[in-house]
Amino acid sequence: MCVLKSGIHATLAGVVLAFAIPLRINRAGKRAPDSPLHRLEHALHPWVAFLIMPVFALANAGVPLDGITPASLLEPVPLGIALGLFLGKQVGVFLAVWIAVRSGVVERPVRASWGQIYGVAVLTGIGFTMSLFIGTLAFADPHHAVAVRLGVLTGSLASALVGYALLHAAGAARVRAAVGAG
Repeated sequence: MCVLKSGIHATLAGVVLAFAIPLRINRAGKRAPDSPLHRLEHALHPWVAFLIMPVFALANAGVPLDGITPASLLEPVPLGIALGLFLGKQVGVFLAVWIAVRSGVVERPVRASWGQIYGVAVLTGIGFTMSLFIGTLAFADPHHAVAVRLGVLTGSLASALVGYALLHAAGAARVRAAVGAG
């Protein structure tokens, strides 16, 4: 806090602090699994991945939450963008993989089921940076800026949730099949 109040950006203060965390190197030149940096990295990972990064992404997406109603999601711009990310990308990616496998251009990974490949195709609908960039190019009117962001966030969230559910179900089905066969 003192560094921030002194005028140095918090990011730089974090980098300097990170350099002060001890890292032990073993004789083979690899990080020792018991080093303070290694333990801290693994302890913070769930918090960063599942709380800090999503909150950071939402805060930096610039979507004002006041005045947003469920009806806002059904307006043409956010609905079109959300459906494009959610449906368009999964259909395009899955069909491209299916055609490539069927035509013999590539082989399906031995341990990957079609359900798992489809789950990954659904996850491709997660997109922020390029989706927001293309949306602002397509809708240069500042009035549409919030609608573009809302559509990107909605499509990305739907892709993340459905993709996770599909991969979880496909993984569970493979475990059940392996247990039944063994």
